[in-house]
Order: sequence, then C-alpha cells, then structure tokens
Amino acid sequence: MSTGVIIALIVIVIVAVMVVAAVRILRARGGSHGGRGLKHRFGPEYDRAVARHDGDVGAAERELDALVQRHGELRERPLEPAERERFQARWRAAQEKFVDSPREAVADADHLLAEVAGARGFPDGGEHEEQLAALSVHHANHVDGYRRVHGAAHAAGTDDGRAPGTEDMRTAMVEARALFDDLVGSAPQQPQHQVQAKAQTKDSSRFGRHLPWNFPRHQAKES
Repeated sequence: MSTGVIIALIVIVIVAVMVVAAVRILRARGGSHGGRGLKHRFGPEYDRAVARHDGDVGAAERELDALVQRHGELRERPLEPAERERFQARWRAAQEKFVDSPREAVADADHLLAEVAGARGFPDGGEHEEQLAALSVHHANHVDGYRRVHGAAHAAGTDDGRAPGTEDMRTAMVEARALFDDLVGSAPQQPQHQVQAKAQTKDSSRFGRHLPWNFPRHQAKES
C-alpha cells in the first residue's frame, strides 16, 4: 500500500471521527444551542435559572447548556409493567396517608420520586442535586414539583419556623404528582422540548383523574 493511500485513509478516519463527535454533541444538545433553543427546551427552568443568576441571562444559559451537554444523551429506561404498578400503588398509599400524616406522606413521595427516577436511568437518588439536574433536562415542565416536595420533606421536621403548613405540603404533593406521572409512563418520554406544548392540557385532566384531593382541606391534620 502506497504512502499516499495510507495518508488518505488516515484523513478519512479522522474526518469520520470528527463527524461522529459533532453528531453526538448536537444530539446531546438536542438542538437547544443558543438562547431561544434553551428557553424553548427548559421552559420554566430557564426562567428559574435566570432568576438564580440575578437576571444574568448569559450566566443562566451557560449553566443550562452545560446541563444539556452533561445529561442530554441520557436515555430513559422503560419500566416493566409490574414495576410500574408497584410504584403507582406506593404513590396511592402516600396520597391516602396525607389525610392523617401529611409530613410522612410528603417524605414518602420524596423517597418514591428518587427511586422511580433512579429506576428510569437517572442518577441515583443519593445524589439528589445531580438527579434533579438530569431531570431538569428531560422533564423541565414538572421537575420543580420534585424540588418542592423534597424541600417540604426536609423542612417538615424542623422547629425553626421553616416547617411547611399542611396546604404547602398538599401543593407540593400535587405538583410532584405531575413528574411522577411522567416517570411511570409506559414508554420512554419524548425530549421535553418536543412535548412542552402538550403539557398544560395534560396536567388538568391528569390531576382530575388521579389526585384524591377532593377531601375538605380542614380534614388534613397538621402533624
């Protein structure tokens, strides 16, 4: 084989590697490079990032872009039917417990969300911040419900005046249910930026169908 042919083959291999790397980067970013794409993909999480950076849009977009690069290629593992049924039964139990023990119910919901996310292929619940970051890339519309229920669960046992009231815990449970429903879906979720337009209409019907929050609110005991 001549030197020219060898050089040509090396060049072809290098170009192929560069093309594959570029495709992987684009897939990881999910077409979200740039402010408009990031805002479309992250929705409410985009606004929270901007607020967290005191209005510095550039800093917020760098943070979100880094999240997409780190977690954008994650592929969610579908749950087995029996596995899904067990998770759903445990969520129903947590909701039923809320009437008599709101704090315990919120803690159960927090642990369950961490477990379900781990089962779907997200970082382990022991790395809560990393799990939350990955979920924000793929479930941006509903991840704040997990954030709220986690905060409520960890503040519920404090005696420094930060403990949430029953209505705050109820709201956290309602919002967390939306993420739970996404995670226990029968198939891997579409990328969040492709389904955001459908999310609001799904939420109202979902809540009405699954959430047993029609009991009089005064019946839920402070605990």
